[in-house]
Amino acid sequence: MKKLLSIVLLAIAFVVVAVQPPALAADLAHGKQIFQGNCNACHLGGKNTINPTKTLSKADLEKYGMYSADKIIYQVTNGKNAMPNFKRLGTASIEDVAAYVLAQADKGWK
Repeated sequence: MKKLLSIVLLAIAFVVVAVQPPALAADLAHGKQIFQGNCNACHLGGKNTINPTKTLSKADLEKYGMYSADKIIYQVTNGKNAMPNFKRLGTASIEDVAAYVLAQADKGWK
């Protein structure tokens, strides 16, 4: 009986996991739109008009430990130094911006 119950529970767990919808991927088009409307003033083309040594290039993001969606999301949400926070954009938009920044960094901002 215990063996049968274990098999049934395992089967149920498998079905629940198997039919879970996949996590939604970030919307790069939306991230680009949000970036252009809110970030381009200082980061046009991945540059940084306030501190030119800290661009959004992959090399600089890696150099400063920022080549991570979580790190970018944190900085956009909370701001740092001369960069204001952008909490008003909301979590989903900030996640999309982070994905866009990483995608552009990977492509060399072309």
